[in-house]
Amino acid sequence: MSADFREKQLIQRAKNGDENSFESLILGCQSKAYNIALRYLKNEEDAMDALQESFIKIFRHLKSFKEDSRFDTWVYRIVVNTCNDMLRKNSNQKITDSIFKTEDEKETILEIPDTTGSPEEVFEKQEKTDHIISCLDRLNQEQKEIIILRDIHGFSYEEISEILSCSIGTVKSRINRSRLKLREILLEQN
Repeated sequence: MSADFREKQLIQRAKNGDENSFESLILGCQSKAYNIALRYLKNEEDAMDALQESFIKIFRHLKSFKEDSRFDTWVYRIVVNTCNDMLRKNSNQKITDSIFKTEDEKETILEIPDTTGSPEEVFEKQEKTDHIISCLDRLNQEQKEIIILRDIHGFSYEEISEILSCSIGTVKSRINRSRLKLREILLEQN
């Protein structure tokens, strides 16, 4: 039985009120959805709130899911929209932590490979990572959003197009503009 067929069965059962099927669908994309929310909102509590709000929206609107995209793509679109709504509501509060750092500030999502060099090399690498993160924080929300989805989470152009409800051409041009802006900021800092 293919994964797509199984997903379609779960969706149909969930649309008919089967809570176990709905739970199975959500469990399949919960971790990535949480990571997206965390990168957007910069703290675990807000990310959990966004996730919970998103899952409520998904449950309420599941019957309107047309199945013309993958279920997880639809979920990520709802999570992104919920995060953007929360950011708009809280726009008067300035957040200073990087969207790319975890709670303990030791690990970044940029996943720079560890070659286990000398302490000086490790320190220098951390400095570079911190520099890149600080440059990412200087991008506007649209630019951060596209970098998070494409370069951090690795979504395809098609998936980003569905998540952001825009054309693939728009996705490509936003990625290009965002990368150029990031490069400009990086060069300006050196």
